[in-house]
Amino acid sequence: MLLDKSLIDGHNTYGSALHQKKFGLLSSVLQDEGHPVAAIVDRLAAFQIAIPSWALGTGGTRFGRFAGGGEPRSLEEKIEDVGLLHTLNQSSGAISLHIPWDIPQNPRAIQQLAASFELKFDAVNSNTFQNQPDQENSYKFGSLSHTDKAVRDQAIAHNIEVIRHGMELGSKSLTIWLSDGTDFPGQQNFRRSFARTLNSFEQIYAQLPDDWKVFIEYKPYEPHFYSTVVADWGSSLLFCQKLGEKALGLVDLGHHLPNTNIEQIVSRFLMEGKLGGFHFNDSKYGDDDLTVGSIRPYQLFLIFNELVDGMTSSEVKNPELSWMIDASHNVKDPLEDLLQSVEAIKIAYAQALIIDRDALEKAQAENDATQAQEILQHAYRTDVRPLLAEARLQAGAALHPVAFYREQKIRQELIKQRGEKTFATGL
Repeated sequence: MLLDKSLIDGHNTYGSALHQKKFGLLSSVLQDEGHPVAAIVDRLAAFQIAIPSWALGTGGTRFGRFAGGGEPRSLEEKIEDVGLLHTLNQSSGAISLHIPWDIPQNPRAIQQLAASFELKFDAVNSNTFQNQPDQENSYKFGSLSHTDKAVRDQAIAHNIEVIRHGMELGSKSLTIWLSDGTDFPGQQNFRRSFARTLNSFEQIYAQLPDDWKVFIEYKPYEPHFYSTVVADWGSSLLFCQKLGEKALGLVDLGHHLPNTNIEQIVSRFLMEGKLGGFHFNDSKYGDDDLTVGSIRPYQLFLIFNELVDGMTSSEVKNPELSWMIDASHNVKDPLEDLLQSVEAIKIAYAQALIIDRDALEKAQAENDATQAQEILQHAYRTDVRPLLAEARLQAGAALHPVAFYREQKIRQELIKQRGEKTFATGL
């Protein structure tokens, strides 16, 4: 669906006066506090968050899935939807594919289509947590960690195939999430399972192009509840250190036990130069895949506090990060949800950019916990949304993307084009 740029211009003109008033007031306060407002706006405008192809349809539960209507029926339509999001916010300039859900039949044509929407291809994701209709061996008892070499070889070959698809599209990274694990004590030998997985990783790593990275994701439970092979950030880091400089850890915000200090994990990865990127979402109980910032916005801010501190420190040598959303939309319009998630991520980033770093370091050196809290919460409680709106305005995006989306009845138009009962591929 192509948007008429004049509609966005009209939307922005209508809301411009109020925006300029809010932006002017915030700019004045931030400048008085010593913050370079123009530079912050530029950083926000440059910050891009990839959209996963599997998040463009309505999600589901173990008990059912309810289509929202107008869902993308093909990879081409998924690219069109990400292009639509990027037109609205100018912050979603990349798409991440999951193989085999989104195998490009004509890579050159797919690349050209993405380029027409000013989109790049982020990490490609492999899938050895499901049996595919044409595969010979089952992943019921594992994939890269399986006791049967034939199963491991099949999973390795799949990951190498995913790399090939990514190379054809211009991607530069592979994400591996393993569901491998056990449900009962004694089911597997932990040490041997790790060793088999490492050997499988090594064979995949050997096939990476020189300018590629592999992101190793971790998860403490689900679908297996006694153990998982890559259970936590320490396991991910251990694999990465054994593999080499192209192997990096990936942090999914939902892949942690309750009350885990995720910001500390982020700091540890950064210290070691082994943070590859994020799958952003939010959770109440576990891997809920809820809208980013909908449950724990302060935690998201604290994560970005560590990120900004690490990325601006001369002591930290970490590669450029990959930013992506990984969410499921059971009851919300997926495109509205994704627009909200991108906004929440950039709000946390903007808040972290206005922390008084010198004052915070002084409070930390003096063990002044009260003042440290005051400094952090002053930044967190600042309404930075006018900064984001100004970055969008300067980039030609909509001042208020969700409001514009609803004003133009975009979901209704997609339903007219694609139908009421369409299901996007993926979970």
